[in-house]
Amino acid sequence: QVQLVESGGGLVQPGGSLRLSCAASGSIFSPVVMGWYRQAPGKQREFVATVASGGNANYASSVRGRFAISRDNIRRTVSLQMNTLGPEDTAVYYCYVVTARNTYWGQGTQVTVSS
Repeated sequence: QVQLVESGGGLVQPGGSLRLSCAASGSIFSPVVMGWYRQAPGKQREFVATVASGGNANYASSVRGRFAISRDNIRRTVSLQMNTLGPEDTAVYYCYVVTARNTYWGQGTQVTVSS
């Protein structure tokens, strides 16, 4: 059984930082792509960042320069360092993993940016 478990969400003040992590367990072999989406209240889920197996990363324009994604292929983890957070970053953040056979999603972790 495949499981993705996110951690690191929480409440942070504007301008602050958080680091999200996602650990994959179970029968996930050779993830092609690992990344993050987010969903704010009343909005559709949107792309945040992704990193390929070779390390090539892509970011949404709204987070480029503030967020940094990384992955550990041995530990099968993907992390998202989020800096200079603003209220517009408040959302549930979901990690995902794409393999040759399937796409898997985590349960989500809440990030709230508020003073």
